[in-house]
Amino acid sequence: MNRRDLLALAPALLLPGCSSTPELKPEAKPAEPITGLHALYQMYQYSRTWATDLQAVRCSSIDITQVKPQPGKVAAWQAVFASPSLGQQRAYTLSVFDASVSLRLGIFADAPTSLASDVHYFLLAAARTDSDQAWDTALKHAGDYNVKNPNMPISYILEMGRNINDPVWRVIWGGSVTSSVFSILVDASTGQYFETLH
Repeated sequence: MNRRDLLALAPALLLPGCSSTPELKPEAKPAEPITGLHALYQMYQYSRTWATDLQAVRCSSIDITQVKPQPGKVAAWQAVFASPSLGQQRAYTLSVFDASVSLRLGIFADAPTSLASDVHYFLLAAARTDSDQAWDTALKHAGDYNVKNPNMPISYILEMGRNINDPVWRVIWGGSVTSSVFSILVDASTGQYFETLH
């Protein structure tokens, strides 16, 4: 093979290297909403670096417009834990989406505050019914109201019951307790319907 033959072959030898396509990065999976207990347990594990005698005070949903909620699931939750030994309580926020400067992806803690004497808290093990199950139960007792208000936002709060010795889910038709005129209480321990609030 002479020099002229080698020069003729050179373009063909270079072709395989030129024809390779750049690797495509896999598309980021869209953020998925999560249930209340799933979020609560993640925040509980995270908060144990602050105190080891934690009791749950409240877990409430936070609406994020960029992530569509599903029945019993939202994109962000806030939990408040109490430490009786420290005499303090502390709020934690978990979000599956980077929504704003104050609501970022991940788990973040607020500064501890004094524990009020009238705070009612509960053991996490007492809450055995998740928010999606609470939604299913609530819907059985709010079917007509839900049909008449199809576009109303749904929010959720888990806290110790005032008239029951168990934690309860409050499924709220509306953005908050103060703006709502209808909600259903579900026993978070047994999963049973407890009360309708108008």
